[in-house]
Amino acid sequence: MGLKDWPSAGFPGTALNPDTLLPEVVDEDVCAEALTLSNDAGDAIFVLLARGLTSEAAEAVAIARLEDPASIRLQVLDAEVLRASKHFVRAERLLKALLPEVSTTSLEPWVFQQLGKVYFSNGQFVAAAQKFATALELRVASGADATAIYSSTVSLKRALDLAEQTEDYK
Repeated sequence: MGLKDWPSAGFPGTALNPDTLLPEVVDEDVCAEALTLSNDAGDAIFVLLARGLTSEAAEAVAIARLEDPASIRLQVLDAEVLRASKHFVRAERLLKALLPEVSTTSLEPWVFQQLGKVYFSNGQFVAAAQKFATALELRVASGADATAIYSSTVSLKRALDLAEQTEDYK
């Protein structure tokens, strides 16, 4: 899959690596320009994560959550920092705790997608596939935009492929 086929990661100049299922900055100029136009702390945290700057993202999300502790987006980004730091159980707990709050909202598929990423990063490919499938179903049912549906589709396929390979080695 060429770079042009990578799903959008949701911020200009970023895309989802179809092998790792992690966001990456793929166009630094576009990303930097979009950051200068944004006043959203979540955008800056997301880009730090996409650049692989986990410690800086952890500090930024801690500061942002002090200012807005109820923000779902910041809580999900906090879980992303935990996932990137390999604190999988804590990331899973945080995301699962958010599910009742986002149930039946437009954020529910996103939280399921993020939960799938936690399982995927921890090598739990069957569990990841289940969460990605739920995210995909919810996105399709709600008429989400094509980029979100494509992201879930790519994630589901990758998790299923790795689950199958893992099963072959047992």
